[in-house]
Amino acid sequence: MSQASPNDRHTLARWRLVLGKQAEAQGITCADDHTYQRIESIIGFLFGEGQGDPTGASGRGRSKDRQGGLGGGHPLTVPEWVDAVAELFPHQAKEVMEKELVSRRGIRELLDQPKLLEKIEPNIDLVKTLLTHKDLLNPKTRVLARKIIDQVVQQLKEKMKLQVETAITGAIRRDRHSPRKVYRNLDLKTTIRRNLKNYDHQSGKLFIDRAYYFAAERKKRPWHIIVAVDQSGSMLDSAIFSAVMASIFAELPSIRTSLFLFDTDIADLSDQVGQPVDVLLSVQLGGGTDITRALQYAHGLVREPARSIVVLITDFYEGRNERDLIHQTRQMAESGIRMIGLGALGYNARPEYNRQTARKLRKVGMDILVCTPEKLAECMGEIIRG
Repeated sequence: MSQASPNDRHTLARWRLVLGKQAEAQGITCADDHTYQRIESIIGFLFGEGQGDPTGASGRGRSKDRQGGLGGGHPLTVPEWVDAVAELFPHQAKEVMEKELVSRRGIRELLDQPKLLEKIEPNIDLVKTLLTHKDLLNPKTRVLARKIIDQVVQQLKEKMKLQVETAITGAIRRDRHSPRKVYRNLDLKTTIRRNLKNYDHQSGKLFIDRAYYFAAERKKRPWHIIVAVDQSGSMLDSAIFSAVMASIFAELPSIRTSLFLFDTDIADLSDQVGQPVDVLLSVQLGGGTDITRALQYAHGLVREPARSIVVLITDFYEGRNERDLIHQTRQMAESGIRMIGLGALGYNARPEYNRQTARKLRKVGMDILVCTPEKLAECMGEIIRG
């Protein structure tokens, strides 16, 4: 192989894909060609044994040295497989391969038979499977799938809501004081702390020069939370939690919430932010990634930088020049916008993201987290309190 011409290596690699892995015994390989190795990984997922996870639920298989795609030699998940097929195959071939995936990975019955689907306990892994293959659902199963997704979303929302609301609303009530002396709005903690210098040790009394009061909530300018969700297959877990989080934000007083999905294009779903099921059914897995464009769009939504928080959910694998992303992040940070970049969001969040790029963004003003929804709310509460 080492003495073969580039054309010969190209031909041998194509024959290797046609003949299968056994061809390597005869010296017919993919010739260390990264593209052909990725194609082999995709084909092996369909026709090989023990490859990947048929539900796409495990989240395993992200190589630490991934270069904007799938490397060879590690297990694929269904969302990763979808990303790679969208990148390497034309649309018609992509449709054929996805149908073959459903047939060969043991979920055809699940998608075709509503009665079978009804027997399965609704859970986030099932939701991920349904979202990954939503275009292949028949009409009856589609109705049931929506019901299942809604059930899981409501369960997640109830689990998250109390702590998220407490963290955000508590911070909002305390991020500004008012000159109006209304007893029920007394900020006792701040009043005591700022008058400690007046404590008289002899009498054991604290003399108050000034009392501090919380501002009436309706008098205050709202905070604007902008949630930007990467549609790449590796981010499906985080997209589910992001949609639920955004719906909770939308119900809070003194919070204005914007939500959009992105790949190389932008899908603004702010008018659906209170309907997380509709948001999730709008997710289109696969395609390229333009994080810079997403931040530019978010920047355009900002009206008051000092009271705006951009929550970016992405794996930080940028499709364009990384310098553009760093420049855009710095520009937004310097304008006063607070930015949180999430490599993963969820209860079993796996930190599979481009750490090198994330570190560069942290240096120019973006907080980088991999956390639970409640931890994210606490972080946002700290930002609001200042």
